[in-house]
Amino acid sequence: MRTIQVTVKPNARASDLEEREDGTWLARLKAPPVDGKANAELVALIARRFGQPRSRVSIKRGTTGRVKIVTVDDRQR
Repeated sequence: MRTIQVTVKPNARASDLEEREDGTWLARLKAPPVDGKANAELVALIARRFGQPRSRVSIKRGTTGRVKIVTVDDRQR
């Protein structure tokens, strides 16, 4: 299980995810922060980055804020 802190910037030109020097992540998302669209895009982006299905990625804290705590279940089953 991996836990990461992600700062989200919605309404970006392109979606991307980058790790910062301090170990946190920055996610630029094309989706607007409306009706959970940005959160859904964030989960998909993190799942793709870590090679996991979306069902193994969850937002634990910060669903309505810009700083989120996200867990990725990358354990072998």
